Amino acid sequence: MRIFFVLMLVSISLFSCREDVDPSQLEDYTGPTSVSYNIVLYHSDSAIVRTKLMGDKQMEFANGDYEFPEGIEIHFFEKDGEMSSTIQADKGFYDRQSNLYRGEGDVRVNNLQKNQKLNSEELFWDPDKKIIYTEKFVTVQEEGRIINGTGLEADEGFNEYQFKKVTGILPIPGEE
Repeated sequence: MRIFFVLMLVSISLFSCREDVDPSQLEDYTGPTSVSYNIVLYHSDSAIVRTKLMGDKQMEFANGDYEFPEGIEIHFFEKDGEMSSTIQADKGFYDRQSNLYRGEGDVRVNNLQKNQKLNSEELFWDPDKKIIYTEKFVTVQEEGRIINGTGLEADEGFNEYQFKKVTGILPIPGEE
């Protein structure tokens, strides 16, 4: 009986070793470790809300990065609590290592106090430096004119901005 048991274990172990396993099935999983829906995140400074970040879907990865595949919206607030500007993008990403947010697709920035609007296909927000920037084509609409250019850097509230290369300035009829 003992010999039968040993022979059975040996035969099971020989037949259970398969060489036809696809190696790609043994690779590490790189997808999201968690998914959250309808998220709202607040960033505060000295107990004063400075930003409000919203997304319909947030995917978190093992390295601490986030992806917002259904869009991202960020509201910026003044010290008195008044909303001063917004950023909206079709997709959003957060890189934990560099502490940078990136919006892509149809990216829109709106300074509510100055009635200025920015459009681009990609925009970065650096919360540490409190700036937004892009190297892509940018359109800025402000009172009386539209400015087109490539590359832009601005404070996160989109109050002061500087183009790297202006490619055109167009007057808006009736607003000169």
